[in-house]
Amino acid sequence: MSSLSAFLNPIRTKNKEVIISTRFVEDGKPVPFVIRPITQEENKVLLKKFTKKDKKGTETFDRAEYVQALTASAVVYPNLSNADLQEAYGVLGESALLQKMLYVGEYALLAQEVQILSGLDEDVNEDIDKAKNL
Repeated sequence: MSSLSAFLNPIRTKNKEVIISTRFVEDGKPVPFVIRPITQEENKVLLKKFTKKDKKGTETFDRAEYVQALTASAVVYPNLSNADLQEAYGVLGESALLQKMLYVGEYALLAQEVQILSGLDEDVNEDIDKAKNL
């Protein structure tokens, strides 16, 4: 058995630049989004937020809202909390801004990149179900 040093000093996953669209251009070049991995601790908060229990005790999970919040939480750049950026698109909130900024395919690509970087690249639905049962 090895020492605990591998657990005390894990390799950190770095933020990743991804070109989501060629519509956001500066100096003739597409400007990348910068995304970060989401920890299980952050994921747990999101799972709880989008899992509702009715009066009969039946749980429902809003998967679409969860994925939107997960994606928005991972975006480091552009700063989705920036009031000027939200005002320019006529929205309030990070998730709403992303949905207004991006076309369907661009949004799907961003969500996929976030999930891959966060380790959800195999079967996202299976991983969500596992995480909910923790």
